[in-house]
Amino acid sequence: MKTTRIVIAGGGFAGLYAAMHFEKRLARRADVEVTLISRDNFILFTPMLHEVAAGDLYPGDIVNPLRRILRHVKVVEADVCTVDLTGRIVGCTGGIAERELNFEFDHLLLTLGSETNFFDMQGLRDWAVTMKNLADASLLRNRMVALFEEAVFHTDDEVRRQLLTFVTAGGGFSGTETTGAVNDFVRDAVRYYPQLSEQLIRVVVVHPGNFLLPELGEELGRYAEHKLRQRNVEVIKGARVASYDGLVVTLSDGTSIPARTLIWTAGVKPSPVIASLPCEKERGRLLVSEYLAVTGVPGLWAAGDCAAVPILNTENFHPPTAQHGLREGVTVAKNIEATILNRSLKPFHYKMMGQLASIGHRSGVAMVFGIKFSGFIAWCFWRSVYLMKLPRLAKKLRVMVSWTADLFFGREIEQMITLRDVEELSSQWARIRARAKQSTAVSSSVLANSGHDQAK
Repeated sequence: MKTTRIVIAGGGFAGLYAAMHFEKRLARRADVEVTLISRDNFILFTPMLHEVAAGDLYPGDIVNPLRRILRHVKVVEADVCTVDLTGRIVGCTGGIAERELNFEFDHLLLTLGSETNFFDMQGLRDWAVTMKNLADASLLRNRMVALFEEAVFHTDDEVRRQLLTFVTAGGGFSGTETTGAVNDFVRDAVRYYPQLSEQLIRVVVVHPGNFLLPELGEELGRYAEHKLRQRNVEVIKGARVASYDGLVVTLSDGTSIPARTLIWTAGVKPSPVIASLPCEKERGRLLVSEYLAVTGVPGLWAAGDCAAVPILNTENFHPPTAQHGLREGVTVAKNIEATILNRSLKPFHYKMMGQLASIGHRSGVAMVFGIKFSGFIAWCFWRSVYLMKLPRLAKKLRVMVSWTADLFFGREIEQMITLRDVEELSSQWARIRARAKQSTAVSSSVLANSGHDQAK
């Protein structure tokens, strides 16, 4: 009996929801093998990432282990490195020893998402803080606490201001929400440091457009700006970050901002694996049909941030958002199933219901079914909607408990990871990885010799 091999490369929203569909429909069959390759062994609920940075939630609150969600789909924790369309093989590296892994496929679904784009700007990759994954949010929170502790040692107010200046590049959803969260955290934390004052704190957001949150329109964007300014956030519009050396942020208009922290949310790009594929692309993303199939390559599909999905009967494409990604994942999974079972395919059609943003201090902005509203009601709506969308009841309960505790007791300011811890962990992991690679090499040598002896 021939086994049909389905490989999903990428464990984000699109990849997980496709795997969940296969879990119910195909993964239980003896003639179908479904494999999900993910960089992490969990799904990260990215809409709540800024709440981890602000200390409203703990990192474990917004992640769900893939193996608890998927029981029949094979889960592999590895990095996708290459895709051989001719040999129909996905090449990966996995494990502590970074061993090479190859997976053959009959159908390959690419849901590799996107990564941070620094646009080759000077110093950004070395010094800027990003907000793409759980480690970014956790380290940002620890960084803010560490800078407060460092500022206590100094008596020069200029040095203290530089330490307590936080600049965000980009005024879209991620940038605005992160700025509001950071501002809430640092202005709440400073009262526990009697040697410091709130006047030493400076929070800045730099946005190249005329108003923040361009996805929500000018009215809500200007409301968000007004609320941030009320809480002493500086909003610089019509400029971009040009360079950063770890001490000074330089803008495109020549402005210099002394700051020890630059949070970069100003751009993303598809995975390098996507860039290497000899397929038609639209602004770096794989161009797919309305069925989410890559034209000219049978058995190759794409969804999520790495795919340019056309809007039916238009020349436009669906935006790379989570609410689109998870629905694209379900649709493409159904079409792969239909292809295997010789059924007709269905085009992807989805009209966005709305968009929400939290801008800090129990305030938000929202546009739902064309209706715009803001303030405390929008913030409550934001929390309610994303709480419902968070996978698994256990995580919903954890988040509800964390939010309730925050209302009564405020944020904690413990520094979970210090620079000393990072250095010790780095050296320890380096030793473990070296030993693992050595062990792998010895095992390979033993197997090779064994095969040679048997051949004799």
